[in-house]
Amino acid sequence: MIMSTHGVVSAGHYLAAEAGLHILRSSGNAMDAAAATGFALGVLEPHQNGIGGEVPVLVFSASDGVVRAVSGHGTAPAAATIEHYRDLGITDTIPGDGFLGALVPPVVDTWITVLKQFGTMRLADVLAPALDLAERGFPMGTGLRNSIAAHANRFRTEWPSSAATYLPDGNVPTVGKLWRQPELARTFRKLIEAEGSQTDRQAGLQAARDRLYKGDIAEAIVKFAGSTPIRDASGREHTALLALEDFAGFAARTEDPVAVPYKGLRVHKCSSWTQGPVLLQALRLLEGFRLADMGHNSPDYIHTVVECMKLAFADREFYYGDPDFVDVPFERLLSAEYAAERRELVDMARASMLLRPGGFGPVRVESVRDVNAAFAATGDTTKLEVADSRGNMVSATPSGGWLMSSPVVPGVGFALGTRGQMFSLVATHPNSLQPGKRPRTTLTPSLAARDGKAYLAFGSPGGDSQDQWALQFLLNVVEFGMSLQEAAEAPTFYTGHFPSSFYPRRAAPGVVYVEGRVPTDVRAELLRRGHTVELVGDWSSQNVLAAMSEGGVLSAAASPRLESGYAMGW
Repeated sequence: MIMSTHGVVSAGHYLAAEAGLHILRSSGNAMDAAAATGFALGVLEPHQNGIGGEVPVLVFSASDGVVRAVSGHGTAPAAATIEHYRDLGITDTIPGDGFLGALVPPVVDTWITVLKQFGTMRLADVLAPALDLAERGFPMGTGLRNSIAAHANRFRTEWPSSAATYLPDGNVPTVGKLWRQPELARTFRKLIEAEGSQTDRQAGLQAARDRLYKGDIAEAIVKFAGSTPIRDASGREHTALLALEDFAGFAARTEDPVAVPYKGLRVHKCSSWTQGPVLLQALRLLEGFRLADMGHNSPDYIHTVVECMKLAFADREFYYGDPDFVDVPFERLLSAEYAAERRELVDMARASMLLRPGGFGPVRVESVRDVNAAFAATGDTTKLEVADSRGNMVSATPSGGWLMSSPVVPGVGFALGTRGQMFSLVATHPNSLQPGKRPRTTLTPSLAARDGKAYLAFGSPGGDSQDQWALQFLLNVVEFGMSLQEAAEAPTFYTGHFPSSFYPRRAAPGVVYVEGRVPTDVRAELLRRGHTVELVGDWSSQNVLAAMSEGGVLSAAASPRLESGYAMGW
């Protein structure tokens, strides 16, 4: 575990962690460092995230002791209506690749919003490490190389712009090869150039974001994506629905998170434009059980956590959506009274095979079609956590804009995200597709405060498992007294009981995936209680990163399961 006194950074790549630490050493605060780390991750891990993807952010500002969420989610284009998709023959789920799921890319505006409202540095300062990595290059890692190799044939035959970026000499890069991204570097330089046209810091930041959303960068994206038919999972070719007006009208927003108390902490999550509130609902359910007495990863403990997560995720499927468009009943969903009612559904002797949302009848779920019917009557993610000695803290979850989901936009150097695949095409669903709406995603930073001060920033990549693993990590710390690194390394489990958030949105009812380090007798007891137990590798699930501030000491940890994840302190 990393411990220091000035600042700590934990990130999905060690060079990104160093970028954030450089900013902290240069008198930047945690928000400046988070932006630098985030931009660097977009260069280093294009198979995990990119500036065409998404990045929800939670910020604790020591100046007023308030936690805020910055909505790093794109919005659906004006042309993106359910009727339009039906006219295209898309009636069930939006393809997870190609251009039909492309939304307005929010990452640049999100980090600029963080800098404008909470940071101290100019964009040129925090972009400098990412620019250096893109221009001068960095050694190719195993994960990125393998991702390029897996999709090289598609690049060569269908996506020539991606082939030019990822196969610069026609071949898959070798591990350790110095790899550069000159087009992406030129995009960064355009942003810095726009900022430099203004002497005032705030005006410069605004000019930089306008260069992307109202200038030549947006024009290049719209022209390419709107005129280049791309074959997607539907088996047909489609262009994007994005227009210049969608870019010009976009703005990342700062808003209140949702939160619940737990064992002396106040745990904050982004609202229901993410799946984040499921962790809060699970905590409400679990506070009624004596978890520590059960023993860590005992049969009772795993069974109880899994069954409570099933209940929370059932509510996700039936209630969560962009709160700007739907009324999500958080006053009830996060109340102690509702949790007490739902807790009675947990049968300690038997695993449930049903999806049981509150207020609805139980649903036997095999796929998203079952959920949609009720309403009608491999890319992953990365992570960053930052804390500084001034009491500031940031948790962010960069994702999307994956190299394997859509082609690189020529002259821009990055791919668009496909997060629109998470919308429902059933009009009555709270997560239904509507122009200007944010899809409910799996991306979910976490930030806990104690006694009015920042205490713990944490979270994990992993799609629908993100909050399952973040929950276990938090319980490891709070209930079982583990250090951050012990909590990040402890054996984990997760369930696929509910419909996946990703195309084609299949479910695995009753299945619990358990790391091999969980003892054989525990797995046998879970089987006896009716769980379908599937064994996964000893170190194959849970990729938590964390940063903590306690008693003047800053700590950070990174799960060893991440190929290049690393924590650093100064």
